[in-house]
Amino acid sequence: MDLLIVGAGAMGRWFGRTVDADLAFADADPERATAAADDLGGRAVPLDGDEQFDVVCLAVPMRLAAEAVDANAHRATDVMCDVTGSMAAPVAAMREHFDGHERLSLHPLFAPQNGPGNVAAVVDESGPLTDAILADLDSAGNHVFETTPEEHDRAMETVQAATHAAVLSFGLAADNVRDEFATPVSAALDELVASVSGGTPRVYADIQSSFGDGTDRVADAARALAMADPETFADLYRTVARSDTSKDGNEHETDKHDPVE
Repeated sequence: MDLLIVGAGAMGRWFGRTVDADLAFADADPERATAAADDLGGRAVPLDGDEQFDVVCLAVPMRLAAEAVDANAHRATDVMCDVTGSMAAPVAAMREHFDGHERLSLHPLFAPQNGPGNVAAVVDESGPLTDAILADLDSAGNHVFETTPEEHDRAMETVQAATHAAVLSFGLAADNVRDEFATPVSAALDELVASVSGGTPRVYADIQSSFGDGTDRVADAARALAMADPETFADLYRTVARSDTSKDGNEHETDKHDPVE
């Protein structure tokens, strides 16, 4: 298949490495498109071109996903897909601008350098080429699982927006203390802060903008803990413990033991 990847950043390159296709890259930065094409054995094409391809995959920032669908739908003959990280907006745009063709939205739930891993997939309109793309993802060692745009974006409020907000909030609130004072829990949080803060601010800002309800819930929860009297704090603590129990099936005896870090 002929594949055009719009967006020659890390995720676009990951898709190009993973799918068996004749590659072309287009990017707002032509030099980046050329570099990706050279690295992966493809070619660079203009961002505003009219050349058509079997498959067009959008690997642009999620805030630009719907706009990119509109701008590039005419370049795909058979399939449009995206790896933008949100699903409701690009899927809706593909339904509007690419009706009657194969449509696929993918979200690799890992940084490209950490793959393979779990890949969420909305197979909005299946066909032979979308089947081939999914087979290539599977052959590369990824676990592809189907979801809906609504379920995916709701989950991202927790696993991305709320998680990042909690980690970055700890980083902002924490004082610089000697390493000897670290507990296993604080050390683990320090590692998470280093992991998150080593990324690209724009990416995390887009996540907060797209899935900000998760961030609001973190802020509300932190405020509730800060204002709680001892009895209320204990109730909130037990709520978290019960939630953890329901996830892993283990019984937590939170009242019988002092906290151990």
